[in-house]
Formats: sequence, structure tokens, C-alpha cells
Amino acid sequence: MARPTTTYVCQSCGAQTRQFFGRCSACGSWNSLVEQSAPASDGRRRPAPAADPQAPGRPRRSLPMHSVGEGARQRLSSGYAELDRVLGGGLVPGSLVLVGGDPGIGKSTLLLQSAEAMARRHSVLYVSAEESAQQVKLRWRRLGEQLLAGEAPRAEPGPAVDSPGAGAALHLLAETDLDQVLQEIEALRPAVAVIDSIQALHDAELSSAPGSVAQVRDCAAALARIAKRQDTALLLVGHVTKEGMLAGPKVLEHLVDAVLTFEGDRFASHRLLRAVKNRFGATHELGVFEMRDRGLVEVSNPSELFLGGEELSPGTATIVACEGTRPLVVELQALVSTTSYASPRRTATGIGTNRLHQILAVLEKHLGLPLSRFDCYLAVAGGLEVEEPAADLGVAAAVVASSRDLTLPPGTVLVGELGLGGQLRPVGQLELRLQEAARLGFRRAVVPRGSGLGGLAAQLDLQLLEAGTVAEALVAALGVNPAGDA
Repeated sequence: MARPTTTYVCQSCGAQTRQFFGRCSACGSWNSLVEQSAPASDGRRRPAPAADPQAPGRPRRSLPMHSVGEGARQRLSSGYAELDRVLGGGLVPGSLVLVGGDPGIGKSTLLLQSAEAMARRHSVLYVSAEESAQQVKLRWRRLGEQLLAGEAPRAEPGPAVDSPGAGAALHLLAETDLDQVLQEIEALRPAVAVIDSIQALHDAELSSAPGSVAQVRDCAAALARIAKRQDTALLLVGHVTKEGMLAGPKVLEHLVDAVLTFEGDRFASHRLLRAVKNRFGATHELGVFEMRDRGLVEVSNPSELFLGGEELSPGTATIVACEGTRPLVVELQALVSTTSYASPRRTATGIGTNRLHQILAVLEKHLGLPLSRFDCYLAVAGGLEVEEPAADLGVAAAVVASSRDLTLPPGTVLVGELGLGGQLRPVGQLELRLQEAARLGFRRAVVPRGSGLGGLAAQLDLQLLEAGTVAEALVAALGVNPAGDA
């Protein structure tokens, strides 16, 4: 059997060479040669496809759309409701899920805990390409103590095994060779396989080092083929670059069915799991976990993480942000102080700086506030990133309250998008936002005019204050005219 050969293909012009060069000899572009594995021909021809019996002599592979079976598959529960929420209801058999995040954020801990929970009902293979079997076993025991403490789904009663949890169907393979991993998956045929990590696997047919573009692409493609063939759900751990992007070729994100990002502040205990891409569910869903000394624990009420104390201070406002289908009550904090420089400082944490500049310009134009002579600092409590425009009204209220040394009445939330003309625009999922605010004890809500949710507000015992402009909204929220003495 002929051995496969390695070629280098230019990504600019498509020229091929047997040796790597920093510059393509055909088009002259730099750093454009990418290694690819090209199997050599051994002189044998592939067998011709079988002919369709209804059309003699003519091969047929396609089917009419109406005759293709839907093949409804039951999802596999990951053992954690937060992870299932982000996945869209659980793992789909034969799917590939890529989980990325910063080093030490808890990717391996999350997947090992999930593998331990899924192993109670299904066969699970955990492939550790970065740690030895002994290292994984130590973490497994530590997490098993947490499982017995009742902080994760409990195992069904059964025979005792050599672990703090169940683990009877959890198999461990410490291997970096792609061929060995593929053989184990084919022999074991697990329902779920965890690869930790895809950048550490190595294909012996390629001469490049593990983690290179060619290695990551070919290893992921080989794992995808066997996963689709055996209906094995694959969870791949991916590294990130210093810019925060997933390491490896962009084709890796196109190849998988779902891309999840695991993020959080290293100085905070909570971790956020987001869905960037999901072929089997909604994107931009959010799962919240808390890192403790014995692993990750689900947070059933994440709004409590992003709220401050009961006593409000000047420059504090509360909004209701939506991450996918989950509403979160979040506290915003603003500080406006006299600048000591010719150009005032603008600093925002959790909200885009350009968005803050736009809101400050609207307030100065339509309320007459001299904010161009003041420094402005804005922060989202809890380290959450709020990207949706529904937080505009809350940002404006926090800035005005800080500049006028005012305090918003307790139990007030603000939801609304701020236009450049000073008008308030309606936002989506307002009903969910009001229900979440009422559940947490808020009794006043300032929203854009024309919401049509007066009946719902009455049922929720929530006072609904509608406004058409930012000036009307601030008067309704603060009780005074913020531009009265500007």
C-alpha cells in the first residue's frame, strides 16, 4: 500500500510544492503555504457505484426531498440544565460541539463533570490528550466528592465502584495519537466522546507539530467522519489565542455543529457559557455556573449575581438584559466627576465605549447637560457583558443620577433603546423582562410608550411607566426634571 505524501498548498493561488517555503514561488505571497495530506495513488481504481435498479446503467445517489426520512433523534441530557439550555435541549447524537475558553477557566472541569453525569445512563469516552491518566483520576475523585455532596445530579442506586460517584460507564484514554483515538472510538462505540483537546491531537501522516493549522483541520475532519458514522456525540475542547479567538483554522468552526464559549473573570467566581453557533438550537443562549473549591455548580437564579445590595447609591440603575431566552436583572453603576484634563475620560466596563459616547452625546444635546466637561465611568456589576441596546435607558439614568447626585427610587427597572433624536424605541422580549423583574420584587418599570402590556403589568402588580422620550423617562424614573438647572 502506498504511503500518503505531504504537500504544501498556497492559499492565495493554489500552487503546490513538496517543501515548505516562507514565500510562494508562484504568486510571491508570504506565509500562505499550508500543509495538506495527499494520499498517493497505488494504481487501483475505486469501485464504480451501484446502478439504481429503477434506472438500469445509471448510478443514483440523490433522493427526492419528500422521500427523505426526518430521522427524529432523542437528545442526550448532559446532566446539567444550564449546559442543556445552551445546547438547545441536550446533545444530538452524531453532532460535534466545540467548547473554547481561556486557560484555566474550567473547560476540562465542566466537561469531566458532565461526562460523569452522562455516564450514569450512557457509555462515555473521555480522551485526555494534555494530561496523564493519573492527573485526570485525581480531578475525577475531587469532583466525585462534590457529586456526593448533592451539588450535581445524583446517581441511581446501584453497585459500588472505585470512585466517589458512579462512573461505571465512563472510560478514560490518555492518548495524543489520532489513529489510536479513532480505533478506540470505533471499538467502544460510545454515545458521547470528549476530546481534551483538539489542538493536542497529532496525525502521524503530517509532519507538522500538534496544534498547527493542518493538524487541527485533519484531526477534526477525521473525528467528524467517525462521529457521523457511529452517531457519537463529540465534545471538543478548543484553545483560544491571546486575542480571544479560537485557535486553529476557521474551517474548524464551520466543521462543528455548535460552538460554545466558556468565559468569566478570573477574579470572580461565576462562569458564563454562551452559544456562538448552534445548528440544533438558538444562538446567544447563556448558562451560568459558579466555580467552587470542588468544581462547577449551576446557578439557578443568575440575576442575584448581577445585583448589588438593597441600598442604592447615586449613579446606580437597574436594567433587565436578555441573553437568548433568559432575562437577567443587572445593575449599572456610573460615576461622573469634573475632569482635570482638556479632554474628559470615558471608560466603560461591560458596555461598548462607542455606545457610551453616543448616549452621552444624546443627553448633552436634548437635556442640555454639560457632560463634555466631566469624566464618565460606567461599569456593569458582576462582570457581565451587555451588548443589546435595551440597556440604553438604564445607562442614561445612571449617568444623569450621578451627575445630579440623585438616587433612583428602590424597586425601579429601566428598559428601552435610546435613539439619536432622544426618542425611546421599543425592545424585544419585553414581556419576559417584566416577568423577571416582578419575580425579583421590582414594582416600577420605565418602558417605551406603546408596549401594550398594561394588563400584564396589572397581573404582576407592577407599575408601568411609559415614556416617548428620554426626558420623559428620566422624569418618571427620578421624579424630578434632570435638566431643570442645567
